[in-house]
Amino acid sequence: MRPMDPVQACVPAVLADLLSRQPHSPAKVAFAWRAAVGEAIARTTTVTLTSTGTLEVQTTTQHWRREIRRSAPMVLGRLRAMLGAGRVARLTVRAPAEHRPRRRRRGEPKPGTVEEPS
Repeated sequence: MRPMDPVQACVPAVLADLLSRQPHSPAKVAFAWRAAVGEAIARTTTVTLTSTGTLEVQTTTQHWRREIRRSAPMVLGRLRAMLGAGRVARLTVRAPAEHRPRRRRRGEPKPGTVEEPS
């Protein structure tokens, strides 16, 4: 009797097989991206696969940019399995710049405060 494989091990292989039969398209890339990263990250990103094999990811925040960069090796492995090893060469991630308030210097009034004239 052969032990059964867990569902988590079967799904990626089946998904990769199904995707390999489909023509390359932006919808196929978006579907593979969603499957590779999950719903939460997919909701906050847009992806484009260039002709040179760079997957360009645009995120909504710096937080998501950091999370995607941290997990990039795992995500790339999943994408390569689903789209083909030669299709995705690298991953770039961009996010809007965070507008952090600048530090106040000692003695400088808080923003929005009005000083009484002397």
